[in-house]
Amino acid sequence: MSSASHDALVLRPFEGLPNERDLVAMRQLIPAATMAAKTTAEYGSVDVELATILPMAWPAVRRTDGSVTVGIQAGFPGGDLSRGLGQAIKQALALEPGNPVTAVTLDDDAPRLQEILDLDGDFEISVEDTFEFWLDPRAERTAEIESSIQQANDSIMPTRPVEGLPHAYWVDAGPKEHLRWVLDAAEETVIDAVTRLHARRESGIGEGTKYVGSFRAEGLSVPVWDLPKGFGAEGVEAEAEAIRTRFEQALTTEEPLTALERRARGGIVARQVTLR
Repeated sequence: MSSASHDALVLRPFEGLPNERDLVAMRQLIPAATMAAKTTAEYGSVDVELATILPMAWPAVRRTDGSVTVGIQAGFPGGDLSRGLGQAIKQALALEPGNPVTAVTLDDDAPRLQEILDLDGDFEISVEDTFEFWLDPRAERTAEIESSIQQANDSIMPTRPVEGLPHAYWVDAGPKEHLRWVLDAAEETVIDAVTRLHARRESGIGEGTKYVGSFRAEGLSVPVWDLPKGFGAEGVEAEAEAIRTRFEQALTTEEPLTALERRARGGIVARQVTLR
């Protein structure tokens, strides 16, 4: 495999993995979360913990028990995030237990996550309130470690999954609250769906809420709503079934846009951004 293929940009790096949408959320939306996986038999059937971020933004660490934790939000070389993460796991497997991978160097045969992980697992996400998952259960909890974790915890914006709206996350961003929902529909389809709802004044979540735009992250579309302070994840959950039903119906509508909807669409498109 040539280095050119390492540099080729892969717009949807998690495609083909179980729970792609929550992996995108872990990369772009959630401060602290983990997801359990395992390497294939070829790579030793080792327990792997996919995590949002690790201390010092390490790409990965080999735990004292031999398992591997990899930080999805770390920086990785090349244009394929999945290959960078796969190589981080491969490098961690070569380390003595208790050591971190501090930098990733792509091998010619660097595996993608889709190749190094056993895809039969459920890849269920666990959103965390703290970075306690950084701690190696067998390691000593020194004052320095405790201070580091507390400092990191203080930076966490409260984030919660929304019951009844899979792959949607409420976040308290201080002056505002937001809902961000990772969708796997084509971007144009998402824009059309929002347009149809917006033209009918049904694009909000509930009273005082407002659709503010969407962004592309790892190849998927993520609509975003502003919520009034105090609305809470509970407020979204109360509206979850209604908004999901409206949105799914709009996503599957194949009727051409009306003149009113076409006019609204320009404003919706203008609110699109891309995160890489």
